[in-house]
Amino acid sequence: MAVVLTCSISLPSVASLAAPAPQLFAERCAMCHQANGAGLLGQFPRLAGRVNVIAQSPAGRRYLVLLLLNGMVGPIDVDSQHISGLMPSMAALKDEDIAAMLNYATQLGTPAKKGKIAAFSAAEIAVVRKGGSIGPSAVHAERAKLVASGALH
Repeated sequence: MAVVLTCSISLPSVASLAAPAPQLFAERCAMCHQANGAGLLGQFPRLAGRVNVIAQSPAGRRYLVLLLLNGMVGPIDVDSQHISGLMPSMAALKDEDIAAMLNYATQLGTPAKKGKIAAFSAAEIAVVRKGGSIGPSAVHAERAKLVASGALH
């Protein structure tokens, strides 16, 4: 008589493999933008109280996703400070992780406008990602269009 032994291995679900948003932000963003999103004046822009404003329009939401997927290079003005730098691409991250980081960033600081902002979803990130990579210089151009239209300060 043969005895068969079985072993059950419990693997975490795909959803549980994703890092929590605060951890992702700490690992990917805080070194430049600081843990509280305050940025470094003249070096790295403030995210606190800004991302939530940008995320209130469809064009702003698209820009934020493009920024994380493609990075950005070129000079910008934020809070009356001229900043010349580079934002690295985070395209290697899963859509769920990018959405989580953007949702976390919308909660930093005091919102400039009242009202609930729709949460970023993995599906929203995937739609922009399917449009293809545009490169960091093109993201800078997208930002310039938003600034010129008054949609971004």
